Amino acid sequence: MCQYRRVSIEDPVTQVESCCPVTPAPLSMSQASERAALFKALADPVRLRLLALIAANSTDGACVCDLVDAFDLTQPTISHHLKILREAHLVGSERRGTWVYYWIVPDALNTVRSTLDLLGAAPAAADAT
Repeated sequence: MCQYRRVSIEDPVTQVESCCPVTPAPLSMSQASERAALFKALADPVRLRLLALIAANSTDGACVCDLVDAFDLTQPTISHHLKILREAHLVGSERRGTWVYYWIVPDALNTVRSTLDLLGAAPAAADAT
C-alpha cells in the first residue's frame, strides 16, 4: 500500500548519501553510441560469418563473388549485410573491375576488443556471491 505525505516547496531538500557510490562512466555518451553501432552491426549471424570469412581470406581482399558462394543467400542479401558492415567501418572495400573486394578494418576490431576489455575489467557483483 502506498502512503503519501504532503510536501511543501518550502521543505528543505537534503542530500542523501548513497549507500554505494557509482564511479563515473569510462565512456562518454558519444563513445557509447559509436561503439553500440559497432556491436549492432555485429549482432547478426550472417554478418559475423561474413567477417570471419573476410578475416580468413583478406590478405589481398576477399572478393564478393567468393563471399556469395559461401552462403545459401542471394547476392543482394549479402550485399545488404556488407553495406551494414561497411557503414559501421568494420570492413573496407574497393572495386576492382567487375568485382568488389573487402577487408577487415583493424581499428574497428581493436575498438570492439577494447570495449569488451573495458566491460571485463569491471568487478562482477555475481562473483561476490
